Amino acid sequence: MTRYPRDLTGYGARPPVANWPGGAKIAVQIVLNYEEGGENNILHGDPASEAFLSEITGAQPWPGQRHWNMESIYEYGARAGFWRVHRLLKDTPITVYGVATALARAPEQVKAMKDAGWEIASHGLKWIEHKDMSAEEEQAQIDEAIRLHTEVTGTAPQGWYTGRCSMNTEWLVAETGQFAYVADSYADDLPYWVRYGDRDQLVVPYTMDCNDMRFAIQAGFTNGDQFESTLKDAFDTLYAEGLGGAPKMMSIGLHCRLIGRPSRIAALKRVLEYFQAHGGVWFATRLEIAEHWAKEHPPVRETRPSDMDRDTFVAEFGGVFEHSPWIAEGAHALELGPTHDTAAGVHSALARIFRSADDDKRLGVLNAHPDLAGKLAAAGRLTAESTAEQAGAGLDMLTDEERATFTELNETYTQKFGFPFIIAVKDNTKATILDAFHKRINSDRDTEFAEACRQVERIAELRLEEKFST
Repeated sequence: MTRYPRDLTGYGARPPVANWPGGAKIAVQIVLNYEEGGENNILHGDPASEAFLSEITGAQPWPGQRHWNMESIYEYGARAGFWRVHRLLKDTPITVYGVATALARAPEQVKAMKDAGWEIASHGLKWIEHKDMSAEEEQAQIDEAIRLHTEVTGTAPQGWYTGRCSMNTEWLVAETGQFAYVADSYADDLPYWVRYGDRDQLVVPYTMDCNDMRFAIQAGFTNGDQFESTLKDAFDTLYAEGLGGAPKMMSIGLHCRLIGRPSRIAALKRVLEYFQAHGGVWFATRLEIAEHWAKEHPPVRETRPSDMDRDTFVAEFGGVFEHSPWIAEGAHALELGPTHDTAAGVHSALARIFRSADDDKRLGVLNAHPDLAGKLAAAGRLTAESTAEQAGAGLDMLTDEERATFTELNETYTQKFGFPFIIAVKDNTKATILDAFHKRINSDRDTEFAEACRQVERIAELRLEEKFST
């Protein structure tokens, strides 16, 4: 059995209604990354100097050496950039992603964060790469980050964002059981739940596009106007979706050493004024968003199709294609995953098996379907699904004349094609079914075989949609 762990479906076409406080049309969430003093530096016990997110184009690590230019750029963020951002945002609810070792070297800045009422989430122990760490080494870093963060700020962090993370980061953080949210994701515009073992972990996604980091990369912003227009476009799009009944969250990522430069801070000021000129905007910390989401949309525990063993899967979906459990057996052996845990996902898996079968096996599926308003229906021997479907189109309450018409058409059709007339009755009425009957009975066999197969798939799709809706 192959299972694919990534969820490429998410909320799909129908995201949940956020119900932001006060009926807000958008939640604006600003993050200030505090990394200065926590970056790679041989003074910090690291093997080389920092090379990430600075004004130095093409910077490379210097093994065994300090990098004076790089260090002073990071120092600017702590010495000047932070305070410029603080003056602008001190009255706005924001979240700080604080690297624990950086916070420990920043008593004045930490006091200012706390005085402003900002949430201080954990940004890991050090601002370094984690991709090559063992799970044990990274777990030790997480534990120490929590301990040091609590010691420095006086409060344990309730949010987590590593940034330069590994494939183990999210589940290691979730396993601690103490975080209201994890932010190491860029997968959505809304929070979502991920299950790790027996724990449901809330993920509040972050952003790379509405992020001043793009001032420090080649394919990024060259001036404040580009940053401003990007944020305004994002805001306008999400605000319009909110007005249309689907409110979202807008994340904005800032760095003291980047946005804190005088050449860029003016753009942030204009953006802030633009947002504030709109009604129905909720400025919130990530913790406030997480707490709201957990209350409005708590995790739902249910058995997911991709987690089912073979027997359970077949018992649940073996009758979706009429009397053909072999289809469910084949579907269970496919590469299923979270993205298949929907009506469309299960239907895709089942339909793949049906479509790839030879004509004889598909003919067997067609012949497993009962005649419309036929003898089995009269005898009450249809499956529960078929009984409900035929009743929904009024085929259980035919006049004697109508029943005679259906009987004659059924016999003529079956004698000609070798399988019963099949149509998704939920898509039709008694009149449109009869009309289709009269038209399709004149088709050639290949055309009608293909149409009957399409109708079988549609019936299965409708059954699954009803099944998942309940």
